[in-house]
Amino acid sequence: MAPVVRVDSENEHQQTFLNQLREITGINDIQVLQQALKDSNGNLELAVAFLTAKNAKVPQLEEATYYQTALPGNDRYISVGSQADTNVIDLTGDDKDDLQRAIALSLEESNRAFRETGITDEEQAISRVLEASIAENKASLKRTHPEVWSDSPNPYDRKRQDNCPVGLKNVGNTCWFSAVIQSLFNLLEFRRLVLNFNPPANAQDLPRNQKEHRNLPFMRELRYLFALLVGSKRKYVDPSRAVEILKDAFKSNDSQQQDVSEFTHKLLDWLEDAFQIKAEEERDGEKPKNPMVELFYGRFLAVGVLEGKKFENTEMFGQYPLQVNGFKDLHECLEAAMIEGEIESLHSENSAKSGQEHWFTELPPVLTFELSRFEFNQALGRPEKIHNKLEFPPILYLDRYMHKNREITRIKRDEIKRLKEYLTVLQQRLERYLSYGSGPKRFPLVDVLQYALEFASSKPVCTSPVDDLSASAPASGTLPAQTSPSTVEQQGPSSSDVPSTSPVQRSVIHKPFTQSRIPPDLPMHPAPRHITEEELSVLEGCLHRWRTEVENDTRDLQESISRIHRTIELMYSDKTMVQVPYRLHAVLVHEGQANAGHYWAYIYDHHQNRWMKYNDISVTKSTWEELERDSFGGYRNASAYCLMYINDKEQYLIQEEFNKETGQILVGMDTLPSDLRDYVKEDNKRFEKELEEWDAELAQKAQQEKLLSQIPRAPAPSPAPVQAGEPEYLEQPSRTDLSKHLKEDSVQAINKALAEQEDRGPEAIMDTAIKLEYTRLLKLAQEDPPPECDYRLRHAIVYFIQNQAPKKIIERTLLEQFGDHNLSFDERCRNIMKVAQAKLEMIKPDEVNMEEYERWHQDYRNFRETTMFLMVGLEFFQKKSYMEALLYLIYAYQNNKELLSKGPYRGHDEELISHYRRECLLKLNEHAAALFESGDDQEVNNGLIIMNELIVPCLPLLLVDEMEEKDIVAVEDMRNRWCSYLGQEMEPNLQEKLTDFLPKLLDCSTEIKGFNDPPKLPSYSTHELCERYARIMLSLSRTPADGR
Repeated sequence: MAPVVRVDSENEHQQTFLNQLREITGINDIQVLQQALKDSNGNLELAVAFLTAKNAKVPQLEEATYYQTALPGNDRYISVGSQADTNVIDLTGDDKDDLQRAIALSLEESNRAFRETGITDEEQAISRVLEASIAENKASLKRTHPEVWSDSPNPYDRKRQDNCPVGLKNVGNTCWFSAVIQSLFNLLEFRRLVLNFNPPANAQDLPRNQKEHRNLPFMRELRYLFALLVGSKRKYVDPSRAVEILKDAFKSNDSQQQDVSEFTHKLLDWLEDAFQIKAEEERDGEKPKNPMVELFYGRFLAVGVLEGKKFENTEMFGQYPLQVNGFKDLHECLEAAMIEGEIESLHSENSAKSGQEHWFTELPPVLTFELSRFEFNQALGRPEKIHNKLEFPPILYLDRYMHKNREITRIKRDEIKRLKEYLTVLQQRLERYLSYGSGPKRFPLVDVLQYALEFASSKPVCTSPVDDLSASAPASGTLPAQTSPSTVEQQGPSSSDVPSTSPVQRSVIHKPFTQSRIPPDLPMHPAPRHITEEELSVLEGCLHRWRTEVENDTRDLQESISRIHRTIELMYSDKTMVQVPYRLHAVLVHEGQANAGHYWAYIYDHHQNRWMKYNDISVTKSTWEELERDSFGGYRNASAYCLMYINDKEQYLIQEEFNKETGQILVGMDTLPSDLRDYVKEDNKRFEKELEEWDAELAQKAQQEKLLSQIPRAPAPSPAPVQAGEPEYLEQPSRTDLSKHLKEDSVQAINKALAEQEDRGPEAIMDTAIKLEYTRLLKLAQEDPPPECDYRLRHAIVYFIQNQAPKKIIERTLLEQFGDHNLSFDERCRNIMKVAQAKLEMIKPDEVNMEEYERWHQDYRNFRETTMFLMVGLEFFQKKSYMEALLYLIYAYQNNKELLSKGPYRGHDEELISHYRRECLLKLNEHAAALFESGDDQEVNNGLIIMNELIVPCLPLLLVDEMEEKDIVAVEDMRNRWCSYLGQEMEPNLQEKLTDFLPKLLDCSTEIKGFNDPPKLPSYSTHELCERYARIMLSLSRTPADGR
């Protein structure tokens, strides 16, 4: 048995750095990567610079590199030194080649640095990130401009609803922290391990080494954080203290955003160290078991041939890295990762070729796949994200990759290979049928035969197309409009030509609708001029037969291809190959580019059987369809970066705790140890005090307002006259204010009623006037006016009729119209007003539901207000005052959406408002980008203010409705505009501001985080409102719709 390869824990950072270098630069030669890392003294950025420099020499990939994954210098897998096997391959002997000596020298230097400082190079890099996060959090408190993601002053906005999961606050570029922590927290077994962790007794007072000094305080804060996630009454909690521990462990001033896979690896590494300390303290002569290793680490067997010599090595792995580029689904990625080189040589005794297979011998209960979605663009000199689509299943069967199934898997792989070769031949044959021809343009053969049949079957003609046209040529003395110069030269001069004595020959004017008309007897398609019935009969028979043959051949090929695809899909579906199921537990998603972006997580709730989306402070219900869209890639800039699967047969991973005495499930605070329960209770008391203080403050304000309202006020001075064209800004008009606008309509109806029934009493005249008014309004409601004439603005009754309001609501509204005090200006109207008021008083409470009545009138006031928001917003838009227009259009859209939710005629055209809201944001985004590009400090700041205070708060409004594809595309356009700056050269201060701003722009949360109060609206009469509305809508109809 070959010795098992082990990688000491102090050398693990070398492996991770090599992995990152390969991923960033695309260079696979281990020798070059090791040399670059050595020359850069472990500085990752410097190593990348060495490798991407113009004079960097990259040797050709040699066969020996296939063997490197079995060596300690291999960067392919993350191993756990403290738990690996004990047999170690010595790399420092004189009989090793240059590559091995380079690896050994690099590891030796790293070991020496670690022994001297106790801090690895990678840990120093991690500290730079954490310090940047804390600095960002502190800096955000000093910003002069309000941030929409700050805590709401109202604690009820931060209160947890029922048993909704608790979110994590982003304390500055820490969305990666939230995504990973939430994914692990929702693994109930992992949660139990963290919550029930007790620090070793001998390490309480004085940590013995650097690891204890770092890991034990971090474990304490992680326990507190998990406890708050279990029992807090807050909607979200602040993880700053856990992040502070990480920051305080190392010192650095550099800034960068953390990477999820790197952070996950280091987090598990630190937790492993913490549990190892505890395990060693509690062991009784036996080798201690580390629960982190038992949970997250597995083993695989590398079986290979190097230059004809076979080898076998067992290796340990944690996160399993997979390449995305070139593969369509997770199984293809795994197949490629498990086989390298010429695998046929594994089964032959004498072969000079090299290759290896990997077989899982022990799978961890929690299996994490790291999807490599970044590659280095040598031409541009920067990393780029791979947006290719990669599918993965909710249930993953891993039987085909297990060592115990390797013989049957090899047989199936050979069969699949044979089927795919046959499939390639069939697809090539089918392609010849579907793309027939030898030129650049090709067509389906069945269509070619059909066209030939149609040509042969067309009506024969005896004249050429040129002769046909000559019969209808213009009279002599003029030239045909389309005569070519060559035709004139061939015909030569004619006696009817224009005399040569004319000094200037008049140019021919082409009149397309008169002189180029097709003669009515000209056939629409070309047709054969000479063909006999016998020839046609033979040709049609052949073409029909050939077409049928081609159709049958094409169908047979397509059916064969489908059968082979189905056979390949079902190759591993037999009972023996579905015994190792792994269920998808969490998907960590990244949106953005290689240099910046935002992380969030989809996590499966195994007890409610539903997906949840964890996006910093926002935790919402989700679906597999949403996860699929955001995670597979190929759609927008979002894609999965890390997949966490759990063994579906290991129920303890997700099983709830039970009370040992009663047998009941433990939930919430009951699952916490006593010390953590007290900790959470104290925090909840502080939050409850916040709520009480807020309630007291509101009560005090209400009492002050009540006292002020009781103080007698001096009569207000008469208002100054308002200039024409500048309406006075007032609060929303009441229903009585609106009824003033209806005085003229009421008087006209009364006059018509008096003319018809002059000798009748006031009650009869009022009844007739109401009927006349209702008939007029019903006619308006039934008309189909142009967009600029919205009759709903003229009267509430039109709005009520179109929206099928109850009859009693309409009757009472008409009575109120004729009972209004504005009709008391003459005797006749006053008498009718009194009759209407008397009838209103006679209406019993059970006859008209006054709450419903008020709701209908409130909806109508909201409709008029929405109209004014829309109208003013469009007026500003046409004046190119986009900053002023935006807020009006935002409120127009939101109010209109609420109205339309009650009925299709309750509001305005949603697409119209959406279009101008979207255009306003796009134009502001372009303006802000132009200010940023100017480089002037003041203009750059102004541009970022526009983005932070206007555009970023509006993006959730565009993303919340997933059916609005145009809005989603617009958001992507705006984000891409700013992401395009990432690879460009710019001043350091601009780069810093861009790095600070991008995570806010790329935040995918659809939670509406904060907005200004709605703008005040001018008070318009009904006539003014209708007139201005008609004017703005007419102006829109005269302008291009811009895709609307």
